[in-house]
Amino acid sequence: MVFKSFEDIIAWQKAQDVAVEIYTVFGMDKDFSFRNQICSAVVSISNNIAEGFDRSSDADFSRFLYM
Repeated sequence: MVFKSFEDIIAWQKAQDVAVEIYTVFGMDKDFSFRNQICSAVVSISNNIAEGFDRSSDADFSRFLYM
């Protein structure tokens, strides 16, 4: 399957949905370091998909998906 944009990738769409859920659940958490870590981690999922999509080879894209 050929994607024209990383926004077309279902995994990226679901990663965005998960990020919204995590921010909702942990948004008021008093453990600031944990909250920041979990929020950073969930955002990096969709960021890695988007960054890998813009790479020049399928191998690079696969490497970013693995992360």
